Order: sequence, then structure tokens, then C-alpha cells
Amino acid sequence: MLSKSTFHKIYRLSAWYDILVSWPFATPITLALFWSAMGGMHDTFGLAPLPALNTYAVLFANFFGTVVLIWSVLRLRLNNPSLARYDAVGRWAFSAWQLNALLMGASPILWIFLVAEVTWGILQSLPVRDDDIAS
Repeated sequence: MLSKSTFHKIYRLSAWYDILVSWPFATPITLALFWSAMGGMHDTFGLAPLPALNTYAVLFANFFGTVVLIWSVLRLRLNNPSLARYDAVGRWAFSAWQLNALLMGASPILWIFLVAEVTWGILQSLPVRDDDIAS
């Protein structure tokens, strides 16, 4: 069982992780730069080239980036560890979608993000001492 202070640290670190990982997706310009860098990583590691980003891919990537940034800032501003339980549910769902993408041939670099999502999902799903957490 986690102490309230440990759970609180995990909860806040997960929000900062989300900001770090999702900000490149939030605008068409940052997405284009990020996608180009990812393409370079694929070249370096001899992976298949990334597909070109079409209008819908950019739209949904920007939607993802914006929503995750807002959710992360909200979690940090409200500073309410109870939100970690909702975030954990989202991480389990997102992990399932990432695994589906990997099984359908997505970049193996996605495994790094899947491991991070599962790790945050586990940590935010762990029990906290009853006398130690506010509902």
C-alpha cells in the first residue's frame, strides 16, 4: 500500500510526464517537427518509414495533444490525487489502443510509450492507505 505522499508524487509526476510527451502533438507545426524527428529515428534504426501525415491524422493528433495538455494542467492545478484514479482508467484504455496499433504494424518505438502508460496505470491503480487519502 502506498502512503498518501507517495501517491501524490506519482500522481503529479504522471501529469508532468503527459505534458512532456504530448506537447509536440498539440499544434500542426510542433507535430510536423516531431514527425520529422521520428522519421529520422526510423532511418537511424533501419525501421520502415513513417507514413505521411494527412489532414485527418494531423487533426486527431492535435486533438490528442490539446486534450492531454489540458487534462494534465487541470490535474496539476487542482492538485487532487483522486483524479489519478480517472487518469489510470484512461491509461489502461490508451494502453489497449497502443497495443492494438503495435499488433497492426505501428512503429516499434511505440513500445517505449506503451511501457510508460502501463507503468503509470499500475502506479495510479495501487491501493492507498484508507486513513491516508481523501475521497
